[in-house]
Amino acid sequence: MKKDSKIIKFLETTAIMILIVSFIILAYCVYISFTTEQEILGDYDAQKTVAKIEETQEKSISDIIETTNKSVVGISKVKNKGNTIFLKEGTSELGLGTGFIVTSEGYIVTNQHVSGDKNSTCYVTLEDGRNYEATVVWADSDIDLSVIKINAKNLEFLKLGDSENIKIAQKVYAIGNPIGYEFQRTVTAGIISGLERTIKIEEDKTYYMENLIQTDATINLGNSGGPLINEQGEVIGINSVKITTAEGIGFAVPINNVKPIIKKLEAKGEVNSATLGVYAYDKDIVPYINEQLGTKMNLEDGIYIAEIIRNSPADKAKLKKGDIILEIDRIKLNKMSTLRNYIYEKEVGDKVTIRYIHNKKENEIEITLSKK
Repeated sequence: MKKDSKIIKFLETTAIMILIVSFIILAYCVYISFTTEQEILGDYDAQKTVAKIEETQEKSISDIIETTNKSVVGISKVKNKGNTIFLKEGTSELGLGTGFIVTSEGYIVTNQHVSGDKNSTCYVTLEDGRNYEATVVWADSDIDLSVIKINAKNLEFLKLGDSENIKIAQKVYAIGNPIGYEFQRTVTAGIISGLERTIKIEEDKTYYMENLIQTDATINLGNSGGPLINEQGEVIGINSVKITTAEGIGFAVPINNVKPIIKKLEAKGEVNSATLGVYAYDKDIVPYINEQLGTKMNLEDGIYIAEIIRNSPADKAKLKKGDIILEIDRIKLNKMSTLRNYIYEKEVGDKVTIRYIHNKKENEIEITLSKK
């Protein structure tokens, strides 16, 4: 009897142990299953979040481009007989180009070769189809830039970025009217491929454009004068020239070149450009000069005076071709664009101090700027 009782007790204990172990195993399996499901859901949520971010970024760029397009205009030197300059034959018959609005009062930036010289007339079509006659209020053929004015108010305009703070491989978008009506306000994407580029232009005369932004964003005939914008929708350059012998090589003039002019126009309504009366080359252009003239010039600092305008302040101050300008008002000069942009900020009659080298000797002289 006692033996049977012990056996029964043993069996009960064993059964209880089996139940406890089974419960522990079951609980562990449930825990593992729940944890794995949470991890899967977590990964899925993370993937959804990344997808949403990418979708938001893509939507944001699209919205920025859509907003930018409202301030991009078509420009022609010839007034057509229809209601718009965006014709099928626009580029060939009307010399169609592009520009963009920079103030609510109707100031528009474009290329000088698109608009023509100062005081000339061109014609503008806005994004909503309105047409205006425009006057060129400022132009500089040396950098192929101009500002035109239409009689309109409360216009949407583009925000100007800082072309001094751009980097190679930065994403950019070029907007323009490449070949007329069917492709107006075409957007092409690319990156900044190079900075401070110098190129040789051979037209009626040979000259050089320096300090350019190089991009692989497609720039075609008609894009000239359009904006090159960053991912924030800020203008960092003005589309200007394209090398026709190579694909994926376009250039834009830095937006900072024209900022002082826009500032003067907003403040005074006009620009009486001051001038020193020199055209100079920086060290990036020296190799071209050496090749052209067969010389062995070596320029480490300063800018080389290649031409002096007759009866200009520089001419009257006895500066000579071949002199090297080192500083203007204690600002060191290594690029012609630095000198040009500094003069843009000055007024007719302002005095500047020039430090230069003549016949291997340093000199300093004060010069009064005259009207260009």
